[in-house]
Amino acid sequence: MPVLELKLDPNEDDRQAILNPLLAFNDSKAGQDGYKPLAILLRDDEGGIQGGLWAKCYYDWLFVELLFVPEVMRGQQLGAKLLAQAEQWAKQQSCVGIWLDTFSFQAPGFYEKQGYSVFGTLERYPPDTHQRIFLRKLL
Repeated sequence: MPVLELKLDPNEDDRQAILNPLLAFNDSKAGQDGYKPLAILLRDDEGGIQGGLWAKCYYDWLFVELLFVPEVMRGQQLGAKLLAQAEQWAKQQSCVGIWLDTFSFQAPGFYEKQGYSVFGTLERYPPDTHQRIFLRKLL
C-alpha cells in the first residue's frame, strides 16, 4: 500500500522524482513542450546585475516568472523595454502569447499599460486585502 510522507526539507532529487514522470505524462498527451529559458539582464555601469527579466517558453507561450527594476533605475522605461524585448523574442519563437502574475501591491497597472489583460485573480493572497493577479497578452 502506498505511504504518504510529509517532508519539510525536500531536495532537488525529491522534486525531480515528481517532475520527471509528470513531464513524461504531459508529453504523452500534449506533445513536446518546446521548453526554452530566457533571461534579459539589467546591468549597472560596473557590469553588476541589478535586475531584469526571467522567463521560460513552453507550449508556445512565454511565462514571465520574474521582472525586477531597482527603485534607483525606475522612471527610465526599463520595465517596458524588458517586456518589449521579451515579446520580440517570443514572437521569434512563434509564441501565441505571454502570461505572468503580479501582486496587487506590485505593478498590475504597469502591465495593463503594456497591453496585458487580467485573466484571473486569487483573492487574499497575500492575506487580508491583497491579490495575486494573472495577466496575459496575445501576440
